Amino acid sequence: MPVPAHILSGYRVLDLSQVVAGPTTARLMAEMGAEVIKVELAPDGDLSRRLPYIRDGRSAYFVQQNRGKKGLCVDVRTPAGRQILSDLAAQVDVLIENFSPGAIGRMGLDWDTVHALNPRLVMCSISAFGQSGPLANLPGYDYIAQAYSGFTSLIGEPDGSPYFPQLAFGDAATGGFALAAVLAALLHRERGGPGQYLDISLLDVYVSGQEIGIQAVSASGGSIVPRRTGRQHFSVAPLGIFKGAQGYLVIVALGRQWDQLCRVMGQPQLATDPRFSENATRVANLPAVVTLIENWLASVGDDAEAIRLLEAERVPVAPVLSVEEVVKLPHARVRRTVRTIFDRALGEFDVPGVPLRFSAFPDELPLEAPFLGEHNAQVLGELLGYDAAHIGALQTQGVLQSRPV
Repeated sequence: MPVPAHILSGYRVLDLSQVVAGPTTARLMAEMGAEVIKVELAPDGDLSRRLPYIRDGRSAYFVQQNRGKKGLCVDVRTPAGRQILSDLAAQVDVLIENFSPGAIGRMGLDWDTVHALNPRLVMCSISAFGQSGPLANLPGYDYIAQAYSGFTSLIGEPDGSPYFPQLAFGDAATGGFALAAVLAALLHRERGGPGQYLDISLLDVYVSGQEIGIQAVSASGGSIVPRRTGRQHFSVAPLGIFKGAQGYLVIVALGRQWDQLCRVMGQPQLATDPRFSENATRVANLPAVVTLIENWLASVGDDAEAIRLLEAERVPVAPVLSVEEVVKLPHARVRRTVRTIFDRALGEFDVPGVPLRFSAFPDELPLEAPFLGEHNAQVLGELLGYDAAHIGALQTQGVLQSRPV
């Protein structure tokens, strides 16, 4: 089925990345209409093909991350395999990779080489620590960069160990930051500039999220030190997780919202109480603030009613939902923040939607994830002019591989 035009139609992307951040960048570009060639390394392909949920050899996670991409499986250990990658690099607008620094060069695709092959190419390397610095050559994943960034140190109870988060926020965020860099580089190119090299790291992205911590430590000369405070923010109150009658609620009351919260709780005098009238005094008296709010929630006796009362006074509040509850959330369904997709092998299932919305392109593209090496012949024939005999020989030699799941 031909794919309708979208905002990136006409751009071609070579996706050499695996698992999360890089594939996220390329997936978003595919969702915007770019032609994305997903290169997987023989013999087993992308690691994400082995991540759960798997049925009959097909990974729902792989499908989620690689919809709309053309699948090419190449043995880059062979000269012929490396030549295929080199030939493709000369034909595309963007190359995305997330191998350990130096690995892409051993495939013959270091920046100097590909820039000489294709001066208009935008190459984006995504890694844990970046291409320079003392940590650059170390292996790493999201959680490794997170630990180095100070994020992990802030999760957990004050007197306990740090907690392990059950989602790879850094990977998803880094994929978005990489997309922003790629699109900016393409815009620069369209304005007459050359292609360029982008060095995006998970650690850089995580540290950029320390929007309060780093400046507070530095500007205060160390008198302010971010620390684990369990369910509450270390420097703003009330901002945290509060125990309700049935579950937990997140409540944030900044500035005048504290006055509104006091009115909702039936204690308007607390807004001018010296212990609570300013953020600094509320932080200093945080246990008392938490007790006040949780006692009120218990007195209401129903979390839904407490949320209704807070929302009526424009106090920001949310229930702490489970993943199962998010899937059913009406708002997420209306906005297709969670959407149902179809896969040829797995049928229908839910995935996160695309957080990019365009008024000129309101419709989602009908995309499918490739089977391993599904588009070997199409990509090499249409882009590189390889004939059927040449492609057949490469398949026989094991340079190209494929399988139906």
